Amino acid sequence: MSTTATTRTPLPEGTLPVAGALLIGGIATYAFFKIGTWAVGGEDQFSSISSLWFATFALAPGFFIPLEQELGRALAHRRAVGEGGQPVVARVARLGAILAAIVVLAILCLSPLIVTSYFDGDWVMLAALVIGFAAYAPAHVARGICSGSGRFRSYAVILGTDGVVRILLCVALAVVGVSATGPYGFAVALAPLVGVIVVYSRGNLRTAPGPEATWKEVTPNLGWLLLGSVFGAALLNAGPIAITLLVGDNEADKALATQFAYAVLLARIPLFMFQAVQAALLPRLSRLAAKGELDEFQSGLKRLLLVVLGIGIVGTVGALLLGPFVIDVVFGADDITGRTLAILALGSAFYMVALALAQAVIALKGHELVAVGWILGVIAFLLATWLSSDDVFRRVEIGLAVSSFASMVTFALCLQYKLSSGAVPDDGSVLEAITDMPLES
Repeated sequence: MSTTATTRTPLPEGTLPVAGALLIGGIATYAFFKIGTWAVGGEDQFSSISSLWFATFALAPGFFIPLEQELGRALAHRRAVGEGGQPVVARVARLGAILAAIVVLAILCLSPLIVTSYFDGDWVMLAALVIGFAAYAPAHVARGICSGSGRFRSYAVILGTDGVVRILLCVALAVVGVSATGPYGFAVALAPLVGVIVVYSRGNLRTAPGPEATWKEVTPNLGWLLLGSVFGAALLNAGPIAITLLVGDNEADKALATQFAYAVLLARIPLFMFQAVQAALLPRLSRLAAKGELDEFQSGLKRLLLVVLGIGIVGTVGALLLGPFVIDVVFGADDITGRTLAILALGSAFYMVALALAQAVIALKGHELVAVGWILGVIAFLLATWLSSDDVFRRVEIGLAVSSFASMVTFALCLQYKLSSGAVPDDGSVLEAITDMPLES
């Protein structure tokens, strides 16, 4: 294969810290759910916080990761040609503020429906959702600055501090005896700002003055990235959101909804591990692709997919055999069966493969194909959940597995098409692929 590609790629020396930050965030998530449930007095009381959690991480990454990706790509390009990126940051920041305002306005317009059907009448949780969503806008802009400037250690600080601050606030509230759900909701909402403040105070968000940025410079792939990101994040968090909407509003049903959220988190353990490992492995694959060494790229990708397959098999079998014991010991959730955990783990395995393939397609400039793949996944979820069963848990479990499988197959076909058509990546698409990480919680 040709080696006529770039001589330098904006790829990390700091991906290991990013991988570590992802693992820290994952551990903090489980601790937050465990301590938070105990602090507020049980699973039925914690259900509104759980609902807030999954709604926040369905919305914020979906809408703001594309801004992060495009900002990182544009800054990396300017860095490579020796131009300052300050005008790019200013333009993307304005775009982020506009996007945040539009989504917040939509939430407020739908607030009576959201509060009654999703938050069980809790307006405090709606306020936390609005504030949390808005807080992630500067967090993702800051991450875009760090990735585009090659400051991946600062990127890891923003990523990891979010989870650490959240659990520290949770522990502090529990220690002083706070049992109202509102403060815990605002712990979720405000945590992302702390990492931004830390990195900003160190001067790691500074950018040099440069030529004026045009919209074309900062938004060439934004529409497709936004579509794919919104639907990909929605699919990742669809299970708990659907359960919240489908179950009743009595205390027993609320407790079951919280237990299902525990099951989703437990089934995500392989996904957390995979995304952390992938953050360390993707740079090498991306360098190969960016140099035009596609034979080696394909070989490395196949090895990565074999690792994913192994993780998925172990996770699914482990969930079936050991899952009920683990979830009972960790969360005290004794109503979740091995079948539920196994199907959720299988869905996570399909999602892992889909995510790996999607990132490869983005690296080969197939942004529009990735958007189509995640949209098809969401459509498959809605159809499977509607048609598959009368049992609430089972229909959502099946919906998650079928939808992730549909996206996985779509991306496999898209990757085959891009490779056979001779698609060649560039630094920008490579960086967009590396920072395409929908798993925030």
